[in-house]
Amino acid sequence: MMNRYHGIGSIFLAIAGVASAQNTTVAGDSHAWIVTASNTAANQLLVYSPTGNLLKAIPTGGQGGVGGNSGGIAQNSRRLAVVNFGSGTVSVFVKDPAHSNLVLESVVQAVASPLSVVFGDKHLYILSTTHVESHSIGAGASGVAASPDGVVGLLHADGSAAQVGKLPGQLIITEKSNVIESVNLNASGAVTGAAAAVANIPANVNAPFGLVTRGSDAYVSIAHANEVSLVRHDAVLAVTSSGTQSAPCWLALDGPYLYSANSPSHSVSRFVVYGNTITQQAPVAASFNGNPTDIAYRAGLVAVVDANSTTAVSHLSTFNVDEQGNLTLYGAATINNTATNGVVIVSADDGDQF
Repeated sequence: MMNRYHGIGSIFLAIAGVASAQNTTVAGDSHAWIVTASNTAANQLLVYSPTGNLLKAIPTGGQGGVGGNSGGIAQNSRRLAVVNFGSGTVSVFVKDPAHSNLVLESVVQAVASPLSVVFGDKHLYILSTTHVESHSIGAGASGVAASPDGVVGLLHADGSAAQVGKLPGQLIITEKSNVIESVNLNASGAVTGAAAAVANIPANVNAPFGLVTRGSDAYVSIAHANEVSLVRHDAVLAVTSSGTQSAPCWLALDGPYLYSANSPSHSVSRFVVYGNTITQQAPVAASFNGNPTDIAYRAGLVAVVDANSTTAVSHLSTFNVDEQGNLTLYGAATINNTATNGVVIVSADDGDQF
């Protein structure tokens, strides 16, 4: 039975939030969970089926209030983390023994208001308004350490930080006040040293926002310059225009296909990436009534959160992805709250390894 969630009003299925897709045969993981956060004063994880049914609404034990960020929710094979900006904490969840529910494992205090999280190298990395920090993850039930084993200040530290991503031996970070920076990791995976700006940042750089990583590559959106860039080995190697779509903000990656959520254009674009090349293939792969605020890919599915301040609602849309990278709407939900933040896809393939 679907849980009722009273903190942000009634939640119901609505296809109206997405203007350019039709339902089709399921190609992705029909048993996956699509997870977002209410981001309200009493923050909650909202867990949906790919068709848009609300399965769970789980208190995080913290306060929401984050905005202008991406990666506010992250997962690895065992855990899921979500930021509580208003209370300065990150909540960590694990699946229960029956693998039917997410259970709050711990609430970790961050050194400043957290914006974005990512897992890697047996650590949870937390990006805040002023710092990035690392918390080790112990074996078994010991979980995420309450105290950081490394803290590094950001280059600008002015509250404009947007997202953190994991690369081999380092983190990649965006601050919207025009810097893309890296922070090194020591042999155990803790952050160390000082943040450093990557080389060859374009002269017209204006508001680096979202990013997605794979191997040694980080794809970074430069929203107000209407560009998507490739960063590798501490340098920008390629920059591509977003064409007719304004302000690419948040990114997701599926094989050769890179998707950008373009908030003011109410759209998602599709690019093809290979080597040092980024080529826009479909300026509008999907359209929305609201401004997309985050995007995720996994298990043959793409999930997008968008918000519409005119009607004071958010939409959560799930798409199947075919072999050509085309998006076809699978399910959608409407949430009576414009603050909804972050999205991840938890695959049923995680099984006992979640």
